[in-house]
Amino acid sequence: MLATVLIATTGVLPTFLAGAIGVQLRRELGFGESGLGLAIACAFLLAAALSALFGRLAERFGPVRSMRLAATTSAVTMIAVAIGARSLASLTVLLVGSGIANAMSQPATNLYIMRVIPEHRRGLAFAIKQSAIPAATLLGGLAVPTVVLTLGWRWAYVFGALLAVIGAFVLDEPADGPAAATSVIGRRDQAISTLAVLGAGVGLGALAAASLGSFSTSSLAEVGLSEGAAGLLAASGSALVIGVRLVAGHRSDQSTRSQFPVVAIMLVVGAIGFAVMSTMRSVTLIAGGALAFAGGWGWPGLFNLSIARANPNGPAAASGVTQTGTYIGAGLGPLLFGTLAEQVGYRAAYFSASVAAFAGAISIVIGRRGVVPAVAR
Repeated sequence: MLATVLIATTGVLPTFLAGAIGVQLRRELGFGESGLGLAIACAFLLAAALSALFGRLAERFGPVRSMRLAATTSAVTMIAVAIGARSLASLTVLLVGSGIANAMSQPATNLYIMRVIPEHRRGLAFAIKQSAIPAATLLGGLAVPTVVLTLGWRWAYVFGALLAVIGAFVLDEPADGPAAATSVIGRRDQAISTLAVLGAGVGLGALAAASLGSFSTSSLAEVGLSEGAAGLLAASGSALVIGVRLVAGHRSDQSTRSQFPVVAIMLVVGAIGFAVMSTMRSVTLIAGGALAFAGGWGWPGLFNLSIARANPNGPAAASGVTQTGTYIGAGLGPLLFGTLAEQVGYRAAYFSASVAAFAGAISIVIGRRGVVPAVAR
């Protein structure tokens, strides 16, 4: 699990680190919020284009090989950003590697968990693994006062690359576990239409949640907080997300019921949080941010667990399809949010995030009705 978390975290770290240190990046490289959103969007949209393909390749070549390649790609990307990012254009081009690493790591780590973790512990395992993204935001937030404001933002990427290398080294080839091999390589148990609707739901949720990782520090600074304090508050929100995911994952192991309704409820809570944040006061940003982080970003572990349970013959292939929606949302979210924040203001941007999270909850409810139970299959 240590290797899984490190590889999943460093797969998304280059883009989320860019969001956490957006104030410093924009100041040195000379671009606005929409430029930062564009750079992050390009990385996630590339991941969306490659996700389904890498999901099937992970089934065919095995999760360990895919995970090591993802870690290597991420390490190279962060070193390249630290050395070569001199403008918005060069930053955008270099962050492409993060999209590739992300598309590799997510389906592969899902498959790895299904192969080595007993069924009654998979909910907690997925929760630990899905804590990678808030962990990336947490590291990004902590990097502001500890590294960025002392050594410079480029060193934050150097330390991130070191984490990716460590993840590749500590990863072990699994012995035959409780689900050592899938019965049919790449086969999805659920219809592609059902996976597409569920993927659209999490895509809308990710569209809203991605703004937290990318712009929470910038919006807090907008209402008068210092850069260091804004970074620490963003890190606190990420720590809250990790706690919520772990508790929810542990509770899901105690039930065989579908977790899709819980995902929908959490998205509604997140929508309320974003609506509160749209008032743009320091108190409401903190209070609403707690709801947005906990609900609007606490669901991915439960969702991936539910997809894996519903597709035991091809969990990586199925999650590769739904992950496409997640990447599209995570890619368009920062771009749209950044453009709205720059052109209209943070109020409109956070309100739009609220609408997207609520629409995602409705899509999850609709998609849940099309899931074929295991007995019927």
